[in-house]
Amino acid sequence: MKGKILVVDDEESLVRLITYNLTKEGFTTVYAYDGNEVGDLVKKENPDLIILDLMLPGKDGLEICRELRADNISIPIIMLTARDDEIDKVVGLELGADDYVTKPFSVRELIARVKAVMRRQNTVTELAEDDKEITVGDFTIKPERYEIYFSGERLDLTLKEYELLEILLRNQGRVLKRDYLLENLWDYTEGVNTRVLDVHISKLRDKIEKDSKNPQYIKTVRGLGYKFEDVYNA
Repeated sequence: MKGKILVVDDEESLVRLITYNLTKEGFTTVYAYDGNEVGDLVKKENPDLIILDLMLPGKDGLEICRELRADNISIPIIMLTARDDEIDKVVGLELGADDYVTKPFSVRELIARVKAVMRRQNTVTELAEDDKEITVGDFTIKPERYEIYFSGERLDLTLKEYELLEILLRNQGRVLKRDYLLENLWDYTEGVNTRVLDVHISKLRDKIEKDSKNPQYIKTVRGLGYKFEDVYNA
């Protein structure tokens, strides 16, 4: 498994620890200690994933995340935070972060999450050439481009939002349990705050529903999970 990881944290010792372990696993690494450096580094290095600290000199992690997504840069982001405040994690996810790890953390756990994201990217890339365009009602999935169109318009999705909407569309009418979605999209089920999934569902509803409070497409099945409503055969 190969890939380039951008590590952004103002703790030099932590950056050395993370980059050392990533390099041992076969990844190429670049790093920054200041938030103001990130934009130029992303354009120059084109990393496959960003490990991004929330609290940074210059631009903070939330501002960086917001700017990258506003520029339609969908590189996966794992956010690091020393805060044990739920709202910071939720805001980060709402701005387009794919996952978060709270400090102090196990480097082994962080590496496992990096590998999970990279493995999903590599799998989609390997299958893209043989995967054909799929239409589900008003939605069209274009796997080779990581794109989903709704009523002819391309949806502005992060990688995680794309993966979640794709799995819901491919299983329209079926209830997908929370554990199933967490295991397949985040690669782990224990110790994960289910708010991660709820935030991504909420973001998708904002992008495809006329009324996100009364969704037509993505339905909540209480006590179980979510399903994409089979409205086209109703």
